[in-house]
Amino acid sequence: TLFFNNDGSILITTPILVMLLNNMGLKNRQKIPYLLSGALIATASSAPIGVSNIVNLIALKIVHMDLWLHTAMMFVPATLGLLLLTWFLFLRFKKELPKTVPTNVSGLSSSTYHPLKTRLGIQHTSEKARSRFMRNVLLFVFAVRCSLFVASFVNIPVSLMAVIGSLVLLGWRWAYLKIPPGDMLKKTPWYIIVFAFCMYVIIYGLNNIGLTDWLITFMKPMVSGSLLHASVMMGTLLSVLSNIFNNHPALMVGTLTLMNMDLSLLELKIAYLANVIGSDMGSLLLPMGTLATLMWMHIVRKGKVMISWLQYIKITVVVIPPATLFTLVVLYYWVSWLFGGTLSR
Repeated sequence: TLFFNNDGSILITTPILVMLLNNMGLKNRQKIPYLLSGALIATASSAPIGVSNIVNLIALKIVHMDLWLHTAMMFVPATLGLLLLTWFLFLRFKKELPKTVPTNVSGLSSSTYHPLKTRLGIQHTSEKARSRFMRNVLLFVFAVRCSLFVASFVNIPVSLMAVIGSLVLLGWRWAYLKIPPGDMLKKTPWYIIVFAFCMYVIIYGLNNIGLTDWLITFMKPMVSGSLLHASVMMGTLLSVLSNIFNNHPALMVGTLTLMNMDLSLLELKIAYLANVIGSDMGSLLLPMGTLATLMWMHIVRKGKVMISWLQYIKITVVVIPPATLFTLVVLYYWVSWLFGGTLSR
């Protein structure tokens, strides 16, 4: 998730996990701990840095916070929260995990098949050459991720660097693999873009008819004057809104609300980061809380692994609330230590 983003992480890792678990011959109930833990951690891992979730980036722009400050204030609390969530998941699933799993699993690969060889036209390259090509691609992607932080530091639009990196990668593919970039128009998941656009239209409509005004009246007395209250209350509010509406519109509502609360600069930033924690971690309580979770449920069902909403909620209701609350409290203490000399001013 840190390397790509939460949606990409779900789309890449879930089919691999499904294939592995199916070929191991595990029972349905034995597959769920691995798949569900992977899904929860994949989305929750988008909190530590601002570029791992598209909705984080949009809200980041609204509050005028750069990636460096976001990472400095968020990386440690969010990472500690992830470790606690992982520990909770292990404790919850410990009795259900198989004592032993097969180590020699067949049917996962074939020596005659390689995507770069059979699908992309590289007919006579060695395994070493293909591995080197993949290494170079991953290093390039990592460099693009780093360039986003550099752009933020020198006040270049982050979106511009992302577009440039994408165009260079497409051009590289065209030159090396002889595949024109037109196929990306067919493969782009346009339904996700349409979904996000519709959600933002709905949110601005709710904003115009007074939802944010009501939230300001309700939340401002509880948030103002205390960084701990700002963190816990806004994180809790976003967790609730995300599980009702989905985290994309919820974070937009929360961010628009904060911008009209007349908070101090530090209160605004910690409340925004609490919004992100509620949106990225607290939203996992229900499957409809995030688009990534809905995609995950679709993928696992296509892989013939059955998991109901009730099974999902029985797990998340135990692990998500305490992990989210812990992360919000740690956020307060971390920011208090980080900006200790400025809290009284």
